[in-house]
Amino acid sequence: MKAALLFIFAVLLIPDHSIGQSKSGFDNEVARQAEYALELCKHLHQNPELSYQEEETSLRIAEELRSLGLDVSPGFGGNNIVGVYRNGEGPVIMLRADMDALPIKELTGLSFASTRIMTDTNGKEVSVMHACGHDIHMSVMVGTVRTLISMKDKWKGTLLVIAQQSEEMGDGASLAIKEGLFQKFPVPDYALAYHINPELESGTIGLIPGPVFAGVKTVRITLFGLGGHGAYPEKCIDPIVIASRVVLDLQTIVSREISPLKPIVLTVGSIHGGTRPNIIPEEVKLELTLRYYDEEAIEQTIHAIKRICRGAALTAGMPEDKLPEVWITPGDHPPVINDTDLYNKIHKYSGSVLGEENLIRVDPAMVGEDFGLYGRTPEKIPICLIWLGSTNPEVMKDYLAKGEKPPPLHSALLNPDYPATIETGINAMVANIIGLFDIDR
Repeated sequence: MKAALLFIFAVLLIPDHSIGQSKSGFDNEVARQAEYALELCKHLHQNPELSYQEEETSLRIAEELRSLGLDVSPGFGGNNIVGVYRNGEGPVIMLRADMDALPIKELTGLSFASTRIMTDTNGKEVSVMHACGHDIHMSVMVGTVRTLISMKDKWKGTLLVIAQQSEEMGDGASLAIKEGLFQKFPVPDYALAYHINPELESGTIGLIPGPVFAGVKTVRITLFGLGGHGAYPEKCIDPIVIASRVVLDLQTIVSREISPLKPIVLTVGSIHGGTRPNIIPEEVKLELTLRYYDEEAIEQTIHAIKRICRGAALTAGMPEDKLPEVWITPGDHPPVINDTDLYNKIHKYSGSVLGEENLIRVDPAMVGEDFGLYGRTPEKIPICLIWLGSTNPEVMKDYLAKGEKPPPLHSALLNPDYPATIETGINAMVANIIGLFDIDR
């Protein structure tokens, strides 16, 4: 008993310089702000908006940030919201959350489920749902900022907060950057973001140094033919046959031309041609998605796509003036590559509040995320995207017992563990940002 008391007394005398040791200093505040953020999340979930149409969402987020004393710039390059909070001399830390929802009819049965219907950019009425966790991302961001400002005596520096439009369309980040994000506002020393992950349990986060999400390019191909009557194929050149050859030959690019150490995904997701069974059409259109990490590998892939399309048309007898047209996505939707040094810091700070056992080393994913663009500007900002576990552990256990997985991102049944996910996200992000603010002192 005496030894135990001496040990406790000795511990109390140890200076408190680490986030882990000061955890109790903001536990209660995080819990309080998590309750507020949960209610905000329910509101955002019930009121989702499609890409380019985030007007109500951006107004609400701007109001939240303005009420906390941030200098808020709404409508920055579209519906983007930029907020700045200066708290003395120190690093500039950027925190980004995405705002847009998806054209999906929600089937979760939640008490706060979305029933919203909107008109998309094609004039079609669609149901809308936050099926990718952007409602959680925004709520965690607001909860984190609220917590940090309530504890502003514990850090010095500048918060740069971005609520970003149209992540699902892949151009929200580029619109903000082209508008002059890093010329009109402080240039971050570090940039951070979350993305929920239903394959991880709530209470955990997923981390990885280096590549996290893949770069994305879209390819549109028009293959021409010489149309005519289906009864006289010898008098025509059939673009459907050319297209069939191209689809099969494209599969050999990844399997036979690209190093297996440089992952590439090439998917033909759309093929359209013809109007009637007895008409050989004049053209066929293909649409492809490409996913990659390595710049040299993607350039090699694009070159091979063009060569295969040209070769298939020439083999079929198409003249030089009617060879295929190959269109590649303009602009850049690069991979998300976590800065290794920043990853190490995030691992340390997050682990100090969540416990090392709740930090999960994850594999790279081939889905896309435009957060990577913030790290590719001339400013060369170190970035780190963190997976935020979102499935209740008991629910996860039930799924695994049945040999199943929880509903994935973009599912109409996506049903995160909102309270635990939000509190974990705020807890870890507050620790990360305070740690980074303190890094140079």
